[in-house]
Amino acid sequence: RPVRQPASRASGEAGFSLVEVLVAAAVLMTGLIAVAQMFVTSTNQNMSARRVTTTSVLAQQKIEQLRALAWGFDEFGLPVSDVSTNIAVTPPTSSGGVGLQASPDFSLFNSTPGYVDYLDAYGNWVGTGAAPPAMAIYVRRWSIDPLPTNPNNTIVFQVLVGRIAPDGGPPTDLARQVSLKTRKSI
Repeated sequence: RPVRQPASRASGEAGFSLVEVLVAAAVLMTGLIAVAQMFVTSTNQNMSARRVTTTSVLAQQKIEQLRALAWGFDEFGLPVSDVSTNIAVTPPTSSGGVGLQASPDFSLFNSTPGYVDYLDAYGNWVGTGAAPPAMAIYVRRWSIDPLPTNPNNTIVFQVLVGRIAPDGGPPTDLARQVSLKTRKSI
């Protein structure tokens, strides 16, 4: 009886060499690193989008407060303007504020009492004034200006909201809302 020789690689034995395994592992690792980088990038972009969305919502809330103040004509056709409501505090008070009085120059860029408030991470009011309280995360500033082409009957609201920079620099993740209000009969 003939003695059978064990099969050799040359005769068709299947398998991978160490070099092939190392190349496959390197390709797999490159792919995994790329996916991990995409995950980190997308997480950072989502966090940034959330912050910008939050500041936009906070700006819109202040615009709605401003628009709710009286600016119209009474039953005799005389102008009615709210010039005393304080919307820099929560809840707003019917006196002690500036209402719809024209704001000083640069009130959007400087914390001007009567035209600024501060909010926490959840958008809750935490204070007002020239300096932010310790719990403040967002600064919300607004301006009220008469429309140059119709100053007696139309006003322009601008609200700028941003995250307070930890180093005391300018706010980040800014959102700006602009609206007009024209006198109407009450």
